[in-house]
Amino acid sequence: MALDDGRKRWIAAIFVVVTVWFMSVVIAGLASVFSSTSSMETGNVAIIPIKGMITTEESDSLFGEEVATSSSVIKMIDEADSNQLIKAIILEINSPGGTPVATDEISQRIKKLQKPNVAYIREIGTSGAYWVASSADYVIANRMSITGSIGVIGSYLEFSGLIERYNVSYERLVSGKYKDIGSPWKENSPEERMVLQTSIDLIGSYFIDEVAKNRNMTRERAATLATGQFYVGGEAIKLGLIDELGGKDEAIRYIENKTGIKAKTVEYKKKKGLLSMLSEATSSNAYQIGRGIGSSIVNSEIIRLR
Repeated sequence: MALDDGRKRWIAAIFVVVTVWFMSVVIAGLASVFSSTSSMETGNVAIIPIKGMITTEESDSLFGEEVATSSSVIKMIDEADSNQLIKAIILEINSPGGTPVATDEISQRIKKLQKPNVAYIREIGTSGAYWVASSADYVIANRMSITGSIGVIGSYLEFSGLIERYNVSYERLVSGKYKDIGSPWKENSPEERMVLQTSIDLIGSYFIDEVAKNRNMTRERAATLATGQFYVGGEAIKLGLIDELGGKDEAIRYIENKTGIKAKTVEYKKKKGLLSMLSEATSSNAYQIGRGIGSSIVNSEIIRLR
């Protein structure tokens, strides 16, 4: 009887702790919903973070990876550009890339900036993230940062051989010739592969055009770099992909030299909803267990710049 009472007290205690933790996260999340996009501090140089996968929409997964949505990044840029106290903008990039549309949306907005701006790449700024960085007036990266990787990927898993092994058939019912193109449950025909590759090549061509214009190099030169290979900062500067080796301090110094002001930075932050708060407050261990399989399945048919 004493053992049962002790067990009940432990269960009750654990329940109370979990409840209090969960309510604190909910309250913090609700407060965040109504918080401002930018920091309450004042400054004359805005730091806008672009961290994680670049997408058009926020992830709905409780254990999802950090993402930089084009809408949230553009909103921060709009606020900084319209704020008369802000004289320049620093884009802090730490991203492996993302979707073509989201990347292009951010890139086009950066090129419309009316204020001096600089991108600095921390650990990684590859593919779509490099496209974004190249849109800035000036690009800085650490000598060991990973950048470049100019190219497009649209690969996916194909299970037709697996389902045949277990005597499972794919019943094809479509109204259009290419309606199920890229389906993982059937093998693509040579014609279908050509259709997919044509689309990939077209997006890749847009990527090359943008890098050439942004970095003031010939298209032929940009095309020779569009192999998908990544480069560390020390290599990238020799190839003309970045302008300077360094980090935040060098970015601030560039702004001060460009504008003649004494920089006081203020970090802009995207508004986070309740789900984002829950995601950050929850351990990511459970997500990591199935990350490899889950991410492959979810992203199997999404074209990404990475």
